[in-house]
Amino acid sequence: MAVQAQGWERRLIDLAYEALEGQIAAALHFTDDNRSLAAAYKTCEQLTKSHSRTFHMASGFLARDKRRGARALYAFCRVCDNIVDVRTEGSDPRADLARWRDQLLDLNQASGDPIALAWADTRTRYRIPWRYAEQLIEGVARDLETVRYETFDELADYCYGVASTVGLMAMHIVGFEDTRAIPFAVKLGVALQLTNILRDVGEDWRAGRLYLPQEELAEFGLSEADIATGQIDDRWRAFMRFQIERTRELFLEAMPGIALLDPDGRFAIAASAELYRHILDDIEIHDYDVFSRRAHISTWGKVRRLPGIWRLSKQVALEGDS
Repeated sequence: MAVQAQGWERRLIDLAYEALEGQIAAALHFTDDNRSLAAAYKTCEQLTKSHSRTFHMASGFLARDKRRGARALYAFCRVCDNIVDVRTEGSDPRADLARWRDQLLDLNQASGDPIALAWADTRTRYRIPWRYAEQLIEGVARDLETVRYETFDELADYCYGVASTVGLMAMHIVGFEDTRAIPFAVKLGVALQLTNILRDVGEDWRAGRLYLPQEELAEFGLSEADIATGQIDDRWRAFMRFQIERTRELFLEAMPGIALLDPDGRFAIAASAELYRHILDDIEIHDYDVFSRRAHISTWGKVRRLPGIWRLSKQVALEGDS
């Protein structure tokens, strides 16, 4: 099984392989008692549940240790996001990110923070390359200086930094057959982040950010003035149909990678991807209004889709073995 890639995909896949090849084996030795570590993982579980019901549900299908690791990963990423997005008067996000990075590298510092402690244990236990975590921190930091992207290629680079890296780290927690899984994880991460971007156009605009490629907006006769007014017309509908079609194609191209994961993790990753993909359906159902509402899938909507996702994960695995 192989994935065809060219252009922006090839560049991002190369970044992922380079990070893997540059891995230095972790040599952390924990002195914390089991109660401290259990409490740290509980903190991560609570944070995940309060901030992402979809990820909390999907990760719940993993075995206990992998579930704890996935939620520690989510918590680590959430802290990175919050440093940039939730600012207080007098805060210095760049300095705070640097301190967070240093804390994660130094076990003595990590032991003082429950999320850092759980993440350090997870990173060591599953031998997650440190470079992936660095790439994520670098990706999140881009929001401090770049709030516009001229081309889709530039946007894809950003998506890799803030999302594909998460998938690559999750892949180590779930377990994978071999490095052939990497290109699929890269594509899935880009698809997930593009879904976020399409869902959050209005919210991002109010925060002073516009992640939609400027070049593509212009091709459909749209400008930032149109985003500011939130007008839904034929130009906007055509633009969004194009964006959604490309994102769905990336989800579809990423799905065969499920077969390369350890069997006990396939359903969880399929659920995470498929439940998120249905956000695109909700955007369509509401006439591409991403200005006055936030597209979502209800809890019942997620639950009723699970049997179909389970069958899909089995089918993908069978096709991968054939």
